[in-house]
Amino acid sequence: MGAKIKGAGTNQVIIQGVKELKEVSYNIMPDRIEAGTFLCAAAITGGNIKLNEVNPEHITPAIAKLEEANCKIKIQKNSIEINAPKKIKALEIKTMPYPGFPTDLQSQFVSTLTIAKGTSLMIENIFENRYKFVPELVRMGAKIIIEGKSAIVKGVRKLYGANVKATDLRGGAALVLAGLAAKGVTTIENIEYILRGYENFDKKLKNLGAKIEIKS
Repeated sequence: MGAKIKGAGTNQVIIQGVKELKEVSYNIMPDRIEAGTFLCAAAITGGNIKLNEVNPEHITPAIAKLEEANCKIKIQKNSIEINAPKKIKALEIKTMPYPGFPTDLQSQFVSTLTIAKGTSLMIENIFENRYKFVPELVRMGAKIIIEGKSAIVKGVRKLYGANVKATDLRGGAALVLAGLAAKGVTTIENIEYILRGYENFDKKLKNLGAKIEIKS
């Protein structure tokens, strides 16, 4: 666009003002966390979905963990298709800086693992206090123990609908995923957290067969 910028990739970026910028055409990259969230939605419900206009390379660690959990995944250049079993297998996951397993998918995977076969271990290495959503999952029947930066998730046969509250963006998405798999009706409050990070989340899930609606 004609900007004069130095220092990309360093701790000091220098920008020199210019008289004007020129027009360019730019495609915004796909949202890897949204893609991972929908893959988890398929995994927790035993579903089969195909995501288009995504970059599989951006979520390679998440895809690898879903395959480890016995999900069948077909990858093409700009699409991911997942065919999940009725019950996924337990996992051990450690969040890491990119290109490692993303911390912004930690909540969704913990939610998905609540109904897995066996006991899973999630270790959060990036942020503190990232398990605020866990008590809400426990209200839905999940068995999760928090020990420092680790979450020990013992899979249960079923989750049950409950009135819960979103405590943050990704934790809120995790509650939506739990609600998709739970028996009965789940009501989630504080959905402004969720809507901040997912465009038309309810409509996309409806198109996949979910029974979900937003009430003002």
